[in-house]
Amino acid sequence: MNGTAIIAILAIAGVASVLLFALKGLLDQIPDVIESATKARDAWTSFRRADPPPPADNEEPPIAA
Repeated sequence: MNGTAIIAILAIAGVASVLLFALKGLLDQIPDVIESATKARDAWTSFRRADPPPPADNEEPPIAA
């Protein structure tokens, strides 16, 4: 009985340490994800605001709808 309790305690401690290590890894990635989302939002905003390029010499201008 005594050996079983020690093994159970060690198993619980091992699982807890693995979970904490995984959680730390996820939390370390959050700033990079936020930075990437900000860059993507800024790129989308600048894309939506961009004026269409002028037509080439041999193209007709686009028809406004």
